Amino acid sequence: MRSVVALAGIIALLVVFGPVFAPYEPTMIDIRNRLSPPSMEFLLGTDALGRDILSRLLHGARWSLGLAFLISVIGLCVGTAIGLAAALGGKLADWAVMRTTDTFLAFPDLVAAVVIAGLMGAGTWSLIFALSATGWMRYARVARGVGLSLKTRGYVIQAKLAGVPPWAIARWHYLPSLLPSLTVVWTGMFARAILGISALGFLGFGVQPPMPEWGTMLLDARIHMRSTPLQMIWPGLAVVTSVLAINLAGDALRDALTEKDAEQ
Repeated sequence: MRSVVALAGIIALLVVFGPVFAPYEPTMIDIRNRLSPPSMEFLLGTDALGRDILSRLLHGARWSLGLAFLISVIGLCVGTAIGLAAALGGKLADWAVMRTTDTFLAFPDLVAAVVIAGLMGAGTWSLIFALSATGWMRYARVARGVGLSLKTRGYVIQAKLAGVPPWAIARWHYLPSLLPSLTVVWTGMFARAILGISALGFLGFGVQPPMPEWGTMLLDARIHMRSTPLQMIWPGLAVVTSVLAINLAGDALRDALTEKDAEQ
């Protein structure tokens, strides 16, 4: 649990205060220092336009991590609402929602996101919509499964007989039980959102230049991959490290919740 809190703190610091520690403006062009190796002046070197890579990485955290957080929260809210609607509704509503969910799950997330982003056009808003539209299904299945297990509990039946509206039942009886499971799912989807943002950025469908998103940095550096591979290594390491840290934190959180349930 401590690792999850520490990770959340580090991500928040990078998103909020990362640009403060950047030594240069991320879009400042200096052709005289293009493709410079790491030095005391440019700790991680410069790219093909002479822009400081460290500054672009720190500013890029706000795009890559911040957008991933937003997309995963949107998916959490939408998926939970759809899953609870299926659980609280009748058999017809449950069948319709689950068949729709299964249809979305039949397509790989990234492929579907590329298609949606391609139809909408490159840009930040199309990126957010594409990844949000393909990232709610797992939340819906978890919410629906837990909701169905709670539907026959005595306190839920008593609330229905007392005339408590469905939204109040969901708020006070369903959501507290859903929170641990959804939190574990959310950590995994947060990591997937980072990969999705970077992949779409590398394909040219994400955040557009000169904004220093990590996937866009990989796209810009691909031409010089053989001559100056560090240009691709640094943003690649940023993506890999972030995803690995979030997945490890999710595993730690799952183990902590499992031990807590076993003790109870």
